[in-house]
Amino acid sequence: MNEEILINITPQETRVALIQQGAVQEIQIERTRQRGTVGNIYLAKVVRVLPGMQSAFIEIGLERTAFMHVADITQSSPQPQIEKLLFEGQTLLAQVLKDPLGTKGARLTTQLSIAGRNLVYLPPAGTDTATEKYIGVSQRIDQPEDREAIKARLASLMADDEKGGIIVRTSAQNASDSELQHDMLYLRTTWEKIREGMWHKAAPSLLYQDLSLAERVLRDVAGEETTQICVDSAENFEKLKNFANLYMPNQLGKLTLHRGERALFDLFDVDAEINKALGRRVDLKSGGYLMIDQTESMTTIDVNTGSYVGARNLDDTVFKTNLEAAQAIARQLRLRNLGGIIIIDFIDMISKDHQESVLHELKRNLERDHARTSVNDFSSLGLVEMTRKRTRESLAHITCEPCSTCMGKGEVKTAQTICYEILREIVREHRQFNPREFRIIAALDVIDLLLEEENQFLAQLGDFIKKPITLQAEGRFRQEQYDIVLS
Repeated sequence: MNEEILINITPQETRVALIQQGAVQEIQIERTRQRGTVGNIYLAKVVRVLPGMQSAFIEIGLERTAFMHVADITQSSPQPQIEKLLFEGQTLLAQVLKDPLGTKGARLTTQLSIAGRNLVYLPPAGTDTATEKYIGVSQRIDQPEDREAIKARLASLMADDEKGGIIVRTSAQNASDSELQHDMLYLRTTWEKIREGMWHKAAPSLLYQDLSLAERVLRDVAGEETTQICVDSAENFEKLKNFANLYMPNQLGKLTLHRGERALFDLFDVDAEINKALGRRVDLKSGGYLMIDQTESMTTIDVNTGSYVGARNLDDTVFKTNLEAAQAIARQLRLRNLGGIIIIDFIDMISKDHQESVLHELKRNLERDHARTSVNDFSSLGLVEMTRKRTRESLAHITCEPCSTCMGKGEVKTAQTICYEILREIVREHRQFNPREFRIIAALDVIDLLLEEENQFLAQLGDFIKKPITLQAEGRFRQEQYDIVLS
């Protein structure tokens, strides 16, 4: 299946769209100011060693000094004392494990790793000392025969004098020997550039920055099925050409610079797809629809027949809607980059054959997903539980924030509910204080309701408390916001 990759780059952000079968399947966004430091490698300087905490403060050139625990230096058992490993003023290579957060500095490790598309390289601690060639395999490749087969393949491709270790990622199972060799070339070249910087720069200095989104897409997403990688920035097009020429020459010929009058993302209505992917409801061609709700702990997807009544009987209508929904759900998970636990409530099906067909359709469409997924069978309640690996923030988390009106609830109290809250509050205030009058300041819709439909209750309250009640509309107030002024 042919695919195209569109890369829209501006100074403030990079956006990537993956196009398959003429439709947007994945969207990735990286904002310049939000780019983290995880994975960066620094030539660092030890500022202070804290034996009591078995940790040290390390200067890497950021606003706050970074932090390193003895376990981030060595995994040996028993662990040596940190004061025997580090001293103040010492320079060392360190990699960021966690970004700075709040008042805390970044968390560092001296156990370096450089990720490629299919392999992870573990350098020999930045020295010229040769270490025994080591090949590890991801735990997700769990079959012993598969683990041994991929290790044998990699051993045959590695140079005899290879230093450091290699960890085989899950994706390597489906990679060709050529792709594995390109990966090793990229990792080896990257490490040599880091070592060169180590001898020519003064601490603290950044030696290696984790790849930009455009470069990661070139490394991790582009494959044999990719026919074109289109970039709309001339400057970044040249940078990507240089990157591909150095690390992955097999992708170089696919890079093209977009020069058309129309914006690159307009060619496939990508912005419209982004806006749709931020809504709860997803309409299906048949007339059915999905309702997608994302929470902190999980995502729920509800399938509905909607206006679809085209099949011969109810069972067929339900089955065809669920089949279409299975395709749409797989696409929406990628578009929205939804991860973690996902619960799907398909429309109830009596036939076991129909259930198995829908499940098969869901799994078949998820095979195109770059993120790892696991799908369970229908539960006794008719639900499908699945998981999808979190590879980055979801589209909604990157582009949206909680609504200032409903404070992220997704709902607001009605104007009538607010009216009754105000009337009860006036009674409470009347029992505690003895003002000359009460002034209600509220949103326009609330004031209108008090003047019209609820004016009888307002008048009764005025008679009860024997105080005047005046109203004032405030255009800046949200519907749930009000104030009662005593004078």
